Amino acid sequence: MQRIPSTLRRLLPALLLSAVAAAPSVAFAAYPEQPIKMIVAYAPGGGTDILARTAAQFIAKHLGNNASIVVVNRPGAGGGIGFSEIARAPADGYTIGFLNTPNVLTIPIERKSNFHWQDFDLLGNLVDDPGNFSVHADSPHKSLKDLVAFAKANPGAVTYGTTGIGSDDHIATLAFERAAGIKMTHVPFKGAAEVHKAIVGKDITVAAMNIGEALQYVKGGSAMRQLGQMSTTRTALAPNVPTFKEQGYDIIMASLRGIGAPKGLPPAVRDQLAAAVQKAANDPEFQAKAAGFFAPLRFLPPAAYATELKDAEAGFKQLWQAMPWGEK
Repeated sequence: MQRIPSTLRRLLPALLLSAVAAAPSVAFAAYPEQPIKMIVAYAPGGGTDILARTAAQFIAKHLGNNASIVVVNRPGAGGGIGFSEIARAPADGYTIGFLNTPNVLTIPIERKSNFHWQDFDLLGNLVDDPGNFSVHADSPHKSLKDLVAFAKANPGAVTYGTTGIGSDDHIATLAFERAAGIKMTHVPFKGAAEVHKAIVGKDITVAAMNIGEALQYVKGGSAMRQLGQMSTTRTALAPNVPTFKEQGYDIIMASLRGIGAPKGLPPAVRDQLAAAVQKAANDPEFQAKAAGFFAPLRFLPPAAYATELKDAEAGFKQLWQAMPWGEK
C-alpha cells in the first residue's frame, strides 16, 4: 500500500472541511440546471398568458445561470386544473405558475378541491387588474344604464361571458345583477381569449373581463366598447372609462396575478426565485413591455402577497354565505 506523505496527512482535515463548506454554495449556484415550467391555468392568448410569456423572459434573465422558463397552459375548471398541477408538482424549483384571484381563493370555498392558497410558496404578485364590462362596438348599449334597461325588459336575454364559475368576472356580475335587480345568462369559458372571441363574434352580449385585457384587444383592432371599470377611481390605463360606482353601482373587483410554487421549496431556491421575480418586476424594460399590453403592475413581495390573499379569502367566505355564486 502506498503511504500518504506526512505533509499531505496534516493538510487533509483542512481540505475536507473546505470541501464540505463549499458544497452548499456550489449546489445553490448550479440552480437552475434544467428548464423551469411556468404553468398558466388559462388558455393561450388571455391576459395571464401574455403576461406570463413576457415575465418568464425577465425572471429567467435575473435567475442567471442561463436559466430558461417554458410557459405551459393548463386551462379548465375556472383555473382549478392549472392550480392543482402547480400544487401537486415536486417542490424542487422546476415548476412555478401563476395564481389568479379570486379563483385560487374561491374554488376551495365553493367546492372540494385539492389545493388551497396556503399550499403554495408565494414568490410575489405582479398585476392588479380591475374588472370591466365590454360590449361589441355595434352594440346599442352605451352605458350600464342602457344595459340594465334592456335586461329588465328582457329577463335572461342578456348573455355574459366570463373565465369561469367563481372567477372575479362571474362574482362581480352576480353582484351587479343583484344591485340592478336584473337577471342575465352566464356563459363560462376557459380563458379571456375565448371570451374575447365570443364578444367579437357577437355570440354574447357582454364580455366580463379585466380592463387591461380588454384594452389589449382594442389595441389589436378588436371592435369592443368598455361600459365601466370596477375600480375605486378611473385607472390611468382607461381614464375615459367611467367606474361602476360613477354609474350608480358600488362594485369593486380586481384580479391579482402572482407567482407561486409547490409548498416546501428548498429555502435557497425559494429565495433565489423570489428575488428574481422582484428584480423582474422592477426591471424598466419589463415595466415598459407590461405597459404596452396594458398590464397594471402592482408588485407585492411574498409576505405582503400572503396578507393580501388571507384578507381577500376572508371577504370571499363572507360573500359566499350571503350570495353563493355556484351555478343553480
